Amino acid sequence: MTILRLLSATSLLTAFSANALIPPEYQEPASGFTAEVEAGLQLNTGNTESSSFNGRTKLVYDTKKAKQEAVVKAYFASDAEKTTAEKYDTQFQSNYKVESGYYFARGEGTWDEFGSYTRLYTGSVGYGFDVINRYATKLKLEFGPGYQYSLPQATDTDPAPEATKDIILRSAAKFEQRIHEYSSFTADLVSENGRENNAITLELGYKNILFQDLAFKVGMNLKYTDVVPEGSKQTDTMTTFNLLYTFQ
Repeated sequence: MTILRLLSATSLLTAFSANALIPPEYQEPASGFTAEVEAGLQLNTGNTESSSFNGRTKLVYDTKKAKQEAVVKAYFASDAEKTTAEKYDTQFQSNYKVESGYYFARGEGTWDEFGSYTRLYTGSVGYGFDVINRYATKLKLEFGPGYQYSLPQATDTDPAPEATKDIILRSAAKFEQRIHEYSSFTADLVSENGRENNAITLELGYKNILFQDLAFKVGMNLKYTDVVPEGSKQTDTMTTFNLLYTFQ
């Protein structure tokens, strides 16, 4: 009996100490790191032999004073005879937060073997701020100068084109609307204006959560470029249907 009483007293003391050190409402602090991985694959056989793949990875590290964001995208398509599309995008942005908004530095690179410009590199700095920052609705605006290097696609009339180097003004609007608990809509509009060329990019996305960390996403990217090589179209459009997994 003495041993049982001693064990009971010890158990109660241990439980009391644990509750005193770790309150019931305690939660582990957020690390500030999140990651998204999404991918889509399409295979056609029979009368049409083709395949396509697109993938995207997004890494975000958000702290009280700064935010780092990196995005990598890949697009690939082929038919029975040859590759018909191959494109890679990389983006990195670093934000330093201030009371009224944030200052940012941004770098982008595009390698597109079948686009009007095969190489496109952009660096920019500027200032961004929240116009709307509510739970369901968010809207950010960004403005700043930048530098752009673009290499046109070779053509029959110009088999060895020279790269264009331009000073640009970059402006962006980033909108997010939470439709309900399990779905959301995003729209990012980016304008790049320079002496040599102008471009506008609109990226739309609809995400619906299937499980806790897994979602189905439909995306559309539209880009209009004012000056393109001979034989190229000014507007490029891409639509994707992907599964997206979020790490936190």
